[in-house]
Amino acid sequence: MTRSSFSRFAAACLTACVLSSVAPQPVQAQMPAFGQAVAEYASDDRELARFYRENGFGAVWTGEGEEFRQRRQALISALQGAATHGLPVARYDADGLIAQMRAAKTPRDRGMLDVALSKAYLRYARDVQSGILKPSNIDEGMVRTVKYRDRAENMADLINGDPAKVMQKLPPQSHEYIRLRKEMLRLQGLMAHGGWGETVPGKKLEPGDRGASVVKLRNRLMRMGYLGRSATMVYDKQIESAVQMFQADHGLSTDGVAGDSTLSEINVPVEQRLHSVMVAMERERWLPQDRGARHVLVNLTDFTAKIIDDGKVTFETRSVVGMNQHDRRSPEFSDTMEHMIVNPTWNVPRSIAVKEYLPMLQKDPNAVSHLRLTDARGQLVNRGEVDFTQFDKGNFPFDIKQPPSNRNALGLVKFMFPNPQNVYLHDTPAKSLFSRETRAYSHGCIRLQKPFEFAYALLARQTDDPEGTFHDVLKTGRETKIDLVQNIPVHIIYRTATVPAKGKAHYRRDVYGRDGKIWNALEQAGVALDAVRG
Repeated sequence: MTRSSFSRFAAACLTACVLSSVAPQPVQAQMPAFGQAVAEYASDDRELARFYRENGFGAVWTGEGEEFRQRRQALISALQGAATHGLPVARYDADGLIAQMRAAKTPRDRGMLDVALSKAYLRYARDVQSGILKPSNIDEGMVRTVKYRDRAENMADLINGDPAKVMQKLPPQSHEYIRLRKEMLRLQGLMAHGGWGETVPGKKLEPGDRGASVVKLRNRLMRMGYLGRSATMVYDKQIESAVQMFQADHGLSTDGVAGDSTLSEINVPVEQRLHSVMVAMERERWLPQDRGARHVLVNLTDFTAKIIDDGKVTFETRSVVGMNQHDRRSPEFSDTMEHMIVNPTWNVPRSIAVKEYLPMLQKDPNAVSHLRLTDARGQLVNRGEVDFTQFDKGNFPFDIKQPPSNRNALGLVKFMFPNPQNVYLHDTPAKSLFSRETRAYSHGCIRLQKPFEFAYALLARQTDDPEGTFHDVLKTGRETKIDLVQNIPVHIIYRTATVPAKGKAHYRRDVYGRDGKIWNALEQAGVALDAVRG
């Protein structure tokens, strides 16, 4: 047994002894003082006070019998293991609770202890279920609404179930969360042993190169698990293949050349990857546990949109997301797709109309002639009769529209999930952007590289000829709404770290800097990178 293993074993033994030592007096003898203490110390928590009141101010943790001992033991074990979920251990003060158990001698002491244990349990339950941060407090683009489980339900689960199993089921049960947690523990182990070694100097290495930089590249790829044991000093086929695998896992062009962007990602330290994983775990806690058997998943950092059926990717396309400007970054939220519009009209958002098009019209009333201006009555405006210089952002009175066409900014189809952010998925005439490695260029909506194929996949659930159905509408040239018989949940997420069922973890750049903000907030809350190291 290693020294760290022995230490953990000894701590577990001590904890078990303390938990077993809580030996309350017979219930009848302690009820008045016990109940009074419970009522007093639960009074600052309305829901908890109601729970105790409805249960006759009886003990949840400090009563007699094996069931109470098991609850105490399961809770303390969960609190002591909070760091393995990327949570701040000090927030739950397991050591303080153990000390309070040791000191509890009177019925009043035990009443206070009972409430303290309940509060610790409810705080941990909420944190591990739904996260310790509120997304909208971190960044205005994170408009996701987190669903918090009813605290009375958590208490009822504890009383009616096996305490150890109740604690095990509190964290998200998604495969992604489980894999992220495993990756976190793996990276913490690597960090404890020096990470991935020396960084690789230089701006570019390619097949045929040799020397010290190639050796450092070789060694780092070996430590990362992309290259087997090798003594080569030459950038050979094996290193080229390893670089290509690394590039694929990090969203880079898989040319096998270690250029600026590839070396920049290769040189990212273990600690920074660990930030990404722990932030991803917090983000996973924010998501609804029921994503929908069929749902659309858009990862902003990965520039992809996918259809997921029963946990498997059945369709995938590249996407373009909002550019990295304060009013154009794509938001994160979940909603439900209800319909698609073929041959859409683009109703230019007012922010774009006054910021981009009004200055053009002031210089030349005939500018952007492909757009139509309408007045408050919906009548077409004769530009030659308007002095655009009299208007500004506050009093511009016209709506701007682009009728259906191949040149329409929305392309030939858009996919609607009505939301306050006015964000949706759509086609685009700007096809060249999809070939770029980083694809943050839109005003906030999500552009799809394969919008027609996306439409076919959605319609396949409601027609035997999805392609024919779509094109019959398309060729009319008229704006047409096609309802989806099966509404589909849409989840727009932002993950710089994901872990597939097979293979290594995938990492992406923090394109909007949101993960950096989340990590800073987690650190301020007490989360530590190496909290579970022995």
